[in-house]
Amino acid sequence: MKLYVAPRAPNPRRVQMFLIEKGIRDIEQVNVDLNANEHKASRFRQKSPLARIPVLELDDGRMLSETRAICTWLEGHVPTPNLMGVDADERAFIEMADRRMEWYFMLPLAQAIRHTHPGLAPLEQPQVPEFGQSQLPKAMETAAWLDAELQRHEWVAGDRFTIADITAFCTVEFARLMRFKPAESGLHALQAWRDRVAARPSAQ
Repeated sequence: MKLYVAPRAPNPRRVQMFLIEKGIRDIEQVNVDLNANEHKASRFRQKSPLARIPVLELDDGRMLSETRAICTWLEGHVPTPNLMGVDADERAFIEMADRRMEWYFMLPLAQAIRHTHPGLAPLEQPQVPEFGQSQLPKAMETAAWLDAELQRHEWVAGDRFTIADITAFCTVEFARLMRFKPAESGLHALQAWRDRVAARPSAQ
């Protein structure tokens, strides 16, 4: 199998962290140069028609894209340690937490960065700075909500580390492009959580 990734991109990093947490080390990782538009080349579009990464190339030749789908496949084939829920109830609540991180934290933050950071202009044409600036307050609103949640329990989805923590962590780290540090915004619980996750081998 091969996993197509890109350095510093948050979604591939989510899968890479998931792999390490699972102890899966036998999947070859292939870097795709986004700045060189390798993901838009016809050869790569045969693997990912929408020119998105990550992509997991299975041994039978099928291509699986979308971060959550790849993690679901990995969880099903390597069920321990469990990161997505052990039964229907826990799976639902972990998915709720993960979706919140993906849609209300990562997405608006990524839009803010992609539309305002000059280094990402080649990946976002046209850049619309006004739109990017409008997305940042939405992401920060979720960050403040998450800080309050982390004052009540240790991890994003409750009492144990899950895929939701991976999504949130990759979002916070991506936000460093905007010089975002939770403690400097008064989000001390979020900062303490971030530092706990950063100490894990999967975050290195």
